[in-house]
Amino acid sequence: MPVHMQIQVRRVTFDQARLDRQARAILSDVGEASAELGILFVGDQRMRSLNRQYRGKDRTTDVLAFAMREAPHSSSTVLGDVVIAVPTAVRQAKEGQRSLDEELTVLLVHGILHLCGYDHERSEKEARRMQRRERMILRSLGPLPVPVRVNRKHHG
Repeated sequence: MPVHMQIQVRRVTFDQARLDRQARAILSDVGEASAELGILFVGDQRMRSLNRQYRGKDRTTDVLAFAMREAPHSSSTVLGDVVIAVPTAVRQAKEGQRSLDEELTVLLVHGILHLCGYDHERSEKEARRMQRRERMILRSLGPLPVPVRVNRKHHG
């Protein structure tokens, strides 16, 4: 299960090895232990550009997920890419009184679940289903401060 991490931000440090281990644990938890995953850490400006280009929303967001299995002729081993806006994660960590590493873990779980077909924007029922799964995975990864983010109004 290759996890490829690319960091395009400076001045902010976080535990890359921990996130790599957690990504592998999350993939295993969702039944995708052999899947290939890309994780890209970007600034708010790049995230805003991606959000505008792919979702038609001209503002930054915390996490985007690009599923590769939905694409025609895609490799069945490549799950997709999760893109995380680090400056937004820093702000949200402060607001939620969490460390940046904890916030990045929450965003990583959320993004991977999107790659697996979960979509909280589809319906209230699907949002609740995704929130339950997020909580289960976060609990399995170890202690995070409570409350773990649910009822997210992101994807701005």
